Amino acid sequence: MRMTRSEFMRWPHKAITLLGMSGVGKTTLAYKLPQLKWFHYSGDYRIGTKYLAEPILDNIKRQAMQVGFLRDLLRSDSIYIASNITVHNLEPVATFLGKIGRADLGGLPLEEFKKRQRLHREAEIGAMRDVAQFIEKAHTIYGYDHFINDSGGSIVELYDNRTYDMLAEHTLIVYLKPDEEIEQKLVQRAVDKPKPLYYQEAFLDEKLGEYLAEHGLASTDDIVPDDFMRWIFPALVAHRRPRYEAFADAHGYTVEAKQAEDITGEDDFLDLVARVID
Repeated sequence: MRMTRSEFMRWPHKAITLLGMSGVGKTTLAYKLPQLKWFHYSGDYRIGTKYLAEPILDNIKRQAMQVGFLRDLLRSDSIYIASNITVHNLEPVATFLGKIGRADLGGLPLEEFKKRQRLHREAEIGAMRDVAQFIEKAHTIYGYDHFINDSGGSIVELYDNRTYDMLAEHTLIVYLKPDEEIEQKLVQRAVDKPKPLYYQEAFLDEKLGEYLAEHGLASTDDIVPDDFMRWIFPALVAHRRPRYEAFADAHGYTVEAKQAEDITGEDDFLDLVARVID
């Protein structure tokens, strides 16, 4: 969506999609806006609570069934299992995605890992296509003035033009662009605590080939899961960077993530977006 500064400021029910790498500050920024006025739509939360809810529970139950005590209780319907997903706790989604590599270190075989990656892609497409209906519901049912779509970091790797066109039609796209310092912090965070992520399949295949050759491994089953995730993350940042920029150039606007860190409330946020539109 494109508009002039005055059109944006007069827009009675603003709807904005925040775009950027996981950890760049999208959720933090969304929570700086008045929560009684802005409906906070978390794409990752929607993925976990609707589109991957059953696979997530199946994965947890599969692990629980390996414990004799829990197995007997589950089979007799004496207990039930539920995931407690929140906007700030998306661990069940990450646990389902998992890590590729050695089974004795909690890794997944290649085909199972890719199966879960594909399910996540379809779930993210579904969650983003739900944005339009949630904009309507946020205003007409819940009485919110404005809407903020806190999208997932992998949105630029969905390669689904229908989804992109829908977001561009119904929301103003704002890309939080990290500088070199912020990117280094993201990389260091991934090194310190490797986190399961979505990878576009062609990119994953290419990097797996490089990793196996570089480390002299015969199979993905020999990969140490966390080591691979530390190795691939800087390449993932570089891979996604031009895709974020192209998305913003085609459909929206770019804000320096460093500037977004200084925002303290709604007025600051609206002023920054308006200046970028100018």
